[in-house]
Amino acid sequence: MFTLLHQHSDFLIINKHPGISVHKDDNDQPLLAAVAAQTGDEKLYLIHRLDKMTSGILLLGRNREAASALSSNFAKREVEKYYLAIGTKKPKKKQGVVIGDMVRSRRSSWKLENSRENPAITQFFSTAAGEGRRLFLCKPHTGKTHQIRVALRSVGSGIAGDDIYGCEASDRGYLHAYALRFPYQGQWLTFVCPPDNGSLWQREETQLALAEWAEPWGLSWPSLAKSKK
Repeated sequence: MFTLLHQHSDFLIINKHPGISVHKDDNDQPLLAAVAAQTGDEKLYLIHRLDKMTSGILLLGRNREAASALSSNFAKREVEKYYLAIGTKKPKKKQGVVIGDMVRSRRSSWKLENSRENPAITQFFSTAAGEGRRLFLCKPHTGKTHQIRVALRSVGSGIAGDDIYGCEASDRGYLHAYALRFPYQGQWLTFVCPPDNGSLWQREETQLALAEWAEPWGLSWPSLAKSKK
């Protein structure tokens, strides 16, 4: 279900495995219960969420005060989040910003609109991932449901293994929460978790790109200023 990456007196960092839900099931949260059983915590607080198909970094609070402070960071958009994804096709553009309002579509899906009243904002880079696929590094500035999945679909490259927005079956959904940076008690904390679950991550092209993207916060990201006009 998970791999424990870091223990702080106030919070935990785990690598959530793909296919594991973080949502409550009949008022129970099996993932949090499993983590608590390993760490000995009586209660853990979910600070943010990842889709069931998404693997990677998940932040959990270990007490109410810490959870409140960490949740406030997310609410104030003081947290830097970086995701990796493998798309099934070459996108309309290799890098840039996807911005637009998201609205409900058919069944459990969402779609991107041209309007910008309360838009989802996602910066991205991409590079070849072999066999016509594309590796993406994404930096979302908002926390909309399915935001990255919809953004990549909008540029013509649905995520491999995504049963809602993708168009290629695979051994998993190839979206991974790669890195997280946030302020806490007067200092910035940074955590990185390279993907290790899924055959497509192991391809040579992907591994070479990951070596170049080892510190995503230091890259020259596509300009947000021009995109917001």
